[in-house]
Amino acid sequence: MNELIPAEIVENKIYLFRGQKVLLDRDLAEMYGVTTKVLNQAVSRNMERFPDDFMFKLSLREASNLKSQIVTSSWGGRRKQPMAFTEQGVAMLSSVLSSPRAIAVNIQIIRTFTKLRAMLAENDDLRRKIEAMEKQYDENFAVVFDAIRRMLDDDAEQKTEIGFRTD
Repeated sequence: MNELIPAEIVENKIYLFRGQKVLLDRDLAEMYGVTTKVLNQAVSRNMERFPDDFMFKLSLREASNLKSQIVTSSWGGRRKQPMAFTEQGVAMLSSVLSSPRAIAVNIQIIRTFTKLRAMLAENDDLRRKIEAMEKQYDENFAVVFDAIRRMLDDDAEQKTEIGFRTD
């Protein structure tokens, strides 16, 4: 299937705020082909569809941190804090914005979130396996390290001077 928006672009627009992966209103609006104002108006008219775990407004501090991460011009810009949409919020947007482009973009975004979740699960499994191996080998090599340590200690005690001595 031909992607409307490459997965890499969607991945680069996902931020981590409050321990959740989110997409910002301006990035979503750009992907949907509408202005941020139009997107936010559609959301405002349907607030009952967007509880706090679906969408939240960034705090002033979060918004300023975002500005420092994304170099913005000193003039112009937004007057309001950005809205952040979780994966569930993005899915809910499909019921608010029902243009063919919005539906296609939503499908791509949900697939990207799913792909990222699968990658994180794989990495977590790999991390657990490595930790188990480290623990196993640490226990197995403890005997070896003890033997090496004893050999080094024995060598230190048995040192005799070598060379010619004059009294």
